Amino acid sequence: MTSSAFSGHPQFATTQWSLVAAAGSRESAEARAALEDLCRTYWYPVYAFIRRRGHQPADATDLAQEFFARLIEKDYLEAADQQRGRFRTFLLTAVTRFLANEREYAAAQKRGGGVRPLSLCVEEGETRYQLEPADRWTPERLFDRRWALTILDQTLARLRAEHEATGKTQLFEQLKVYLTGESGAPTLRQSADRLGMTEGSVKVAVHRLRQKYRELLRQEIGQTVAEAGQVEDELKLLLAALRGETTS
Repeated sequence: MTSSAFSGHPQFATTQWSLVAAAGSRESAEARAALEDLCRTYWYPVYAFIRRRGHQPADATDLAQEFFARLIEKDYLEAADQQRGRFRTFLLTAVTRFLANEREYAAAQKRGGGVRPLSLCVEEGETRYQLEPADRWTPERLFDRRWALTILDQTLARLRAEHEATGKTQLFEQLKVYLTGESGAPTLRQSADRLGMTEGSVKVAVHRLRQKYRELLRQEIGQTVAEAGQVEDELKLLLAALRGETTS
């Protein structure tokens, strides 16, 4: 792993999950904020996991909200540095333990009572869940696939934002199809005609777009592991999950 893979992050130790894991049992407002941000980004794989475990939509929504509220409490934060680096692993372990104690939480007068609410869009989770393939994937397998897709969505969003910031939105919108592998992608000549560029210039632009995408993808994964050396392994697991292979 080269340092260029983390451009914009001069010290890997300051990325989100490494910050949380390093905080351990110490009070850290910065680590708490990083954890909350990670939860807002990766809440849907947890919701899908809970639904695939057999919980009905309303219960799954409540359980997910309660889980994330409790996740940012001190006892969960103390356990973070015991998971050897991966937020994905920590999150799956934590929600599995949480569901094992579901009856204890369900007995509370109000889910989330006494815990500062975490602003999430869990209510929209069921709409997304209904688009999931109706197969026999295990909850863990579905969790890993949705995790991988969330990573890719975040990466694409960052890439779009960078192009928007430099006034190259049209270029991005025309060329992003070469990243996502959508069917019916235009030829380079067709894209060149639409953009008013030469075919050679479009080919160079696509090459640079792919390079930047790979760089941002590794940065995004870097936010969810505690050590730079874990990025490549996590990337392999991500690709395996997208292929439908078991990774957990």
